[in-house]
Formats: sequence, C-alpha cells, structure tokens
Amino acid sequence: MADDVVLSESRGAVRLLTLNRPDRLNAWNRALETRYFALLDEAEADPDVRVIVVTGAGKGFCAGADMDMLQGIGDAGGVSAEPRKHYPAYYATTLNTPVIAAINGACAGIGLVHAMMCDIRFAAAGAKFTTAFARRGLIAEHGVSWVLPRLIGPAKAMDVLLSGRVFVAEEAEDLGMVNKVVAPDALLDETIAYANDLAANSSPSSMAVMKRQIWAALSQSISEATSEADELMRQSLREADFKEGVASFVEKRPPAFNPVQDWAKP
Repeated sequence: MADDVVLSESRGAVRLLTLNRPDRLNAWNRALETRYFALLDEAEADPDVRVIVVTGAGKGFCAGADMDMLQGIGDAGGVSAEPRKHYPAYYATTLNTPVIAAINGACAGIGLVHAMMCDIRFAAAGAKFTTAFARRGLIAEHGVSWVLPRLIGPAKAMDVLLSGRVFVAEEAEDLGMVNKVVAPDALLDETIAYANDLAANSSPSSMAVMKRQIWAALSQSISEATSEADELMRQSLREADFKEGVASFVEKRPPAFNPVQDWAKP
C-alpha cells in the first residue's frame, strides 16, 4: 500500500524495497525499522528473488533517525522502552541474497550505516552524505566503526566520523563508500538493470557463498580465508550449477541456475 513506511515491489527477479516517509526524508523510526527487516526476511525466503535493491522515496535515501524518536529517547534517559524484535544493523550482510543500495538523496546517520551494510552501492550525483553522530553528541553507532574503516581505511573513516561533515556522492565514490555515481534520473533504472544482470547470469549459490566469504574474510587471516575457499571450491565443483555454468557458456546460451542450494547456506 502507498502509505506503508517501506514499499515492496518485484522487478523481475529483483525485489525493490523503497523507504517511504518522503515528507521526513525517510527518517528512521520504529515502524520503518520493523517493516524494513520484515521485508528483507520476506525477500530472502522467496526463491524467485535473486537480488534486493533498497532505495528511498522522494528526495532522500534516509536522513538518519527521526528527531521525534531521538527526543523521546533523550527524555527517557537514553533508553527506549518500546519492545521489538532486535535486528543488528549488519543484518543485510548475513543474507544469502545480494543487497544493493540505490542512494537517491540525503544519506545520514543510521541511514548511512544501513547503506554501508549493503553489499554494493550506487548513488545519485550530488546526493549528500554525513555520519552526523559527533554533531549530535553521539558515538559511531550500529557497527559503522567496523564497516567504514574496512571500506575506506582508518584515516578516511576518522575524518568522516569525527567531523560529521557533509559531502556529496562524487566524494563518496572517491573515498570508496559507493561503487558508482549515476545521474539522478537514471539511478534506479541503472541499479535495477545491474541487479537483473546479476539475477540472470550469476549463480545464486555462488553469490551467497561469495558474499559470506567477503564479509567473513575481513576478520580472517589469508590462510584461513584460503583454506575455507579451497573447501568451498571442491563442493561447488560437485554441484549442478557448475555443470550448468560450463554448459551454458559452451552452448552460448543464458544459464538456468537453481535457487540458493543448502550447501551454500551458512
């Protein structure tokens, strides 16, 4: 429904999730949080969904936490008494399905954290970014102190976290925070096209394993990562998708890969 705080739409094998509080630049609140994670779970459970794309309605991606929510937490002495199922901010990294952010506008605070926890990021030219935490008397929240140094290095992470300064998508690309900057009116089409290419031509099991390897390897030694990869490679060589990948290449036709198989799941 149009009044849902997060919308869900199928675009072929791609599930498009749209944060939908445009009058507040899609500021994060409890209702949006609950709906977002529920829709991630729904997409992950659907074998027809091979890639998830996350974007924002209107002019913003997510301008951070809703100020009404923050004021309520402050008035309550820093604790939210509202009961809810807890999902960590890094939840998208634990899914088998690739998650791509299409950052269409303002991306700040917790909105920036969730964008960084996606696997790939496209951004509209001129979109504004800020961590904002230091300027609100807060710290590097929700695991951003883990993910940012791994994406852009410690010194650059220190800069954007300590300063809380505003910068635009072109600098975010230079820093390594986004993969590609796209003209605003082409952002969603280009992101969906990229996602559909993954869905059509890449094995879901391969993508699930690669995603897990990359996130895990950030905390592994090279020997640990290599040993794990060798075992996974031996397994993949026994699977139907390997045979299909070779056959489709030799026969010059699109591959017909299976949904994510049990061996590829954690």
